Amino acid sequence: MPDARTIIAAKRDGRALDAAQLDWFAQGLADGRVSDAQAAAFAMAVLLNGMTGAERAALTRAMRDTGDVLAWDLPGPVLDKHSTGGVGDAVSLVLAPALAVCGAYVPMISGRGLGHTGGTLDKLEAIPGYRTDLDEARLRRVVAETGCAITGATGEIAPADRRLYAVRDVSGTVESLDLITASILSKKLAAGLDALVLDVKCGSGAFMKDAATAHALAESLVAGADAAGCRAAALVTDMNEPLARSAGNALEVANAVALLRGEEVDARLWDVTVALGGEALALGGLAADPAEGAHRLAEALQSGRAAERFGTMVAAQGGPADFVENSRRHLPRAPVVEEVTQPGRGFVSEIDTAALGRAVVALGGGRRVQGDPIDPAVGLDDLAGLGALVDPQTPLALVHGTDPDAVAAAAGAVRAAYGISDVPPDPAPLIRERVRG
Repeated sequence: MPDARTIIAAKRDGRALDAAQLDWFAQGLADGRVSDAQAAAFAMAVLLNGMTGAERAALTRAMRDTGDVLAWDLPGPVLDKHSTGGVGDAVSLVLAPALAVCGAYVPMISGRGLGHTGGTLDKLEAIPGYRTDLDEARLRRVVAETGCAITGATGEIAPADRRLYAVRDVSGTVESLDLITASILSKKLAAGLDALVLDVKCGSGAFMKDAATAHALAESLVAGADAAGCRAAALVTDMNEPLARSAGNALEVANAVALLRGEEVDARLWDVTVALGGEALALGGLAADPAEGAHRLAEALQSGRAAERFGTMVAAQGGPADFVENSRRHLPRAPVVEEVTQPGRGFVSEIDTAALGRAVVALGGGRRVQGDPIDPAVGLDDLAGLGALVDPQTPLALVHGTDPDAVAAAAGAVRAAYGISDVPPDPAPLIRERVRG
């Protein structure tokens, strides 16, 4: 009979684990036989020594099978998207309702912030009353009636991943390719998807800093999904600057609503959302190819129907019925707002995007340790992007916080995260690579 110490020691020493050992460990995560300390030790051993493809597949299946695996009987394909985590990334809030408008059904099982990156559930919980803990019956009802739902994994869906996900956040093991793959796919495959599109971030604000590791993760995710019978594609997208001009939970929700309503369209957020949607619609058979899918998704956004669908979803999950129309009235606001300026004049030549994410965490917008409360109102807004011309009258960002000292510290961190030069940097592609099964 396997036991936690033997399994941890084997992986610590670089030995491969078999399916029986990984099944036992996953079940132990789900039922409590494996402690948080043992889960963290296992995660660190995997991070340091890696897993074979067979181990990774076995861990994914084992974690998926610790809970229910949903099956759907709906008149359209069941689609979803997942991002590996970045800064200013509110794609899910825009993409899910747009896909639903196009005829897809989207049971989006999302997560919380990890390390310096924001979490979709944390963003949505900035909306008063919004429930991110739907049970299976309510999830099915919302998806059938609305076309989309964004919720967390319940105790019935991949409970092993819920334990390991939380431990990774506070044990310095977020970056493991093997654990990222198993975590993402165990939840997504448990949701009973027909197809999955993946946004693999690459750059200074991503867990995958370079093109080679981002490509490896994209291939791992697509191969793992395909092997489980779920059609998949991945886009490797740039995260050398925030995806949007806002970073922080309520601020990102406001930014997403502004895009949905057509009031203020953040170009990078729009482009990634449309590209991912095009891939998803093609995978699901709702478009002949990704280009046609992107056109259909853009129409859903431009027509305002995606905004209406987002509002319907928010109300169905407990939020205000008029949220889209009056989002800024409903969202919390920080009492202290400070401009971040720098003394000279020049172009933004580089951004330490992870440092911006850490500044949000330090303000209270993320977790330093498991269980930390989150202040949804704090964060950064009006962030200058690469190539922007800045001077003492043109701020790098606005810091939103509750404590003047914390705001001042965050302003210093933001200033240090920006590199300024006399010439603008060469533009880099937003979508670096496509990986298809």
